[in-house]
Formats: sequence, C-alpha cells, structure tokens
Amino acid sequence: MMLPKQGLRILVSGTASDSHTWNLVFLQLFLEEQGHPVTNLGPCVGADLLAAECLEHRPELVVLSSVNGHGYRDGLTAVTRLRREHTLDDMPVVIGGKLGVAGSRDPEAAQRLRSAGCRAVYDDGDLNALRDLVTELADARGRRVSA
Repeated sequence: MMLPKQGLRILVSGTASDSHTWNLVFLQLFLEEQGHPVTNLGPCVGADLLAAECLEHRPELVVLSSVNGHGYRDGLTAVTRLRREHTLDDMPVVIGGKLGVAGSRDPEAAQRLRSAGCRAVYDDGDLNALRDLVTELADARGRRVSA
C-alpha cells in the first residue's frame, strides 16, 4: 500500500545577528509551494532559542538564512548549539545566503560548518540545490514510512 506523500516539517530561521526578513518569507513560500509545512522563526534568532524551538517543533529540516554576511560565524554557533542536544543529532541543518562579508566564497569556512553538523552550505543561495535536498529527504522519509 502506498501512503500519500506528505511534506517535511521544515523550520526556517534567520541567524542571531541578521535582521533581514524578506529572505525568510521567500524561503517559507518557496518550501510551502513544494508542499512542506514551514515554521518561520523570523530574524535575529539566537542559538538557544533555535534549539528550544527545534526541541518543541521537531522539524525534519532546519534552513538557516543570512543576508548580512555573518552567516558563517552565526551559523557555526547555531549548529554547534543544536548538536549539543542529543535528540537533535540526526536532524538535517542547512545554511545559505550571504555567509561572509568578503564577497567571495570561503571553502574552509563552509567545511567548518559541515564539520560542525551542517548537511549543506549554500553560500551562493542555490535554490535548486535546496529543492533537490528537500526532495531527497522527503523521498527517504517516504521509503522509511512505507517499509
């Protein structure tokens, strides 16, 4: 028996020092149009609040977004805090947007984010890659549910 495909529970959040809002609204709409229920925490979300919301909502994916260029620093703090919660160990976290102030990609910083626990780093805001990952996660969950 094939179960109906349901969207992933996704939590979208800005980083601690990023007060930009429209990127978060855009991401929410982008993900909802693909059939995923989204909780949008908004801008300026500190690591402790993010962890508390993840413990409460139990998202199947966390999408962090930065526009101000401090995404690497804030994202590292956020994902490190999330990984201290052992019940969130396997929760996928991705980050994207303008992650550095230098205006160029920093492969070493991106690797530090992945090593800290980010599943993917989209320092160019690659929506196609995000869509592909969301589809992959939803398909994998569907296979686990129907097995």
